[in-house]
Amino acid sequence: MLPTELLIHRYSGEEIIPKRLKLEATNVAIASELISLFRDVVGQTQGKLNRQLQELEGDTPDYRMKRGLAHLLKSAMCTFEIISPLEPQQLRERVFAFAANTLPSPQATPQTLNRLADSLSKELEREVFPDQIRAGLYADLAENRILTQFEEPTPEALLHRYNLSQVQGVFYKASHIILNVHRNDPGEYKLLFRYLKLFQLMTYIEGDADHGFTITIDGPASLFKVSTRYGLDIAKLIPAMLHVTKWNLKATLQTRDFYTNEPKLRHFSLKDDCGLVTHYPPGKPYDSMLEASFADRWDSLKSEWKLEREVDLIPIPGSVMIPDFRLVHPDGRTFLLEIVGYWRPEYLRKKFSQVRQSGCDNLILAISERLNLEKAGVKVQDTPAKIIWFKDKLAPKAVLAAIADSN
Repeated sequence: MLPTELLIHRYSGEEIIPKRLKLEATNVAIASELISLFRDVVGQTQGKLNRQLQELEGDTPDYRMKRGLAHLLKSAMCTFEIISPLEPQQLRERVFAFAANTLPSPQATPQTLNRLADSLSKELEREVFPDQIRAGLYADLAENRILTQFEEPTPEALLHRYNLSQVQGVFYKASHIILNVHRNDPGEYKLLFRYLKLFQLMTYIEGDADHGFTITIDGPASLFKVSTRYGLDIAKLIPAMLHVTKWNLKATLQTRDFYTNEPKLRHFSLKDDCGLVTHYPPGKPYDSMLEASFADRWDSLKSEWKLEREVDLIPIPGSVMIPDFRLVHPDGRTFLLEIVGYWRPEYLRKKFSQVRQSGCDNLILAISERLNLEKAGVKVQDTPAKIIWFKDKLAPKAVLAAIADSN
């Protein structure tokens, strides 16, 4: 996404209109030139990349647009790494220690680097050259990091990403969002709700899969203290929306008047025919690395129980619950598994309230021992589910044991 200073929009009454770039020859040429620049700098420093971007940017009036495109390439499609024989801080200590044993002089520097290169070659069991030491001394500075990988997009894909990022930036200061989704495939609803869960958004949900859902989302400007981080989480939802066929949303934005600096409400609306293109994969995301790790470990377990990711929506008042996994036995028995590893108190209270309202008698709740449930005001003993406690990783065998105890 784009930082606030690179967002470009205009006003039409109370409506805010973010800038979008047309896929025309001029814009495609600018995107192509930037992509070519990044491609040519692979293997070189971030400092050199920045200097070349400044030269390309020049003093043209469209510098913010070029800077925005470059930001997306750098932040989303580049990998910068520290290249050094040792961690730079350790390397500096070693160089300074060697240098302390000689009189400071221009002639002593090459001797110090040669001696340390010989020492490190023996220690690391690979050849280390003086030039590598010289380059690695301050390799941890941002400008000295090396561009090692560049996932080159097409010019059109970069322009689509830019347009999407400009729209996402509108939601940084949203105070209230109403999202209507209707007449969609059940799989699209599930994917949307998984993203809502993934980004830990504060929502109130009404409706069902047959008639559609109305989802009310509280924005960062509705909190007692505006949270930029939460605004970013809302913005992350927009690419997920583009996987849904029928939808529309209206957002209320808490902005300030340009002249008086007084608070001013503005509005923004978006719908399924907006023409934006998502870069999110259509697959079903895991809500955390914890869930992904559990699924991988289950695959290596020889068990009659089949682990399923696609779980039906469980409607509850004001929301829906989508358990993380379903366990299915060949004889027809099923259990639902929900993993609770997120620490935010309001999330914990909401999660346990959902469990109590779900009415599921086949639910297994796996809870991290690191969570301070008492501080969050959660009483586990009031939870009508089978409880499993875990530390860092949830063991599949612990889940199988819980199933066995339930029989």
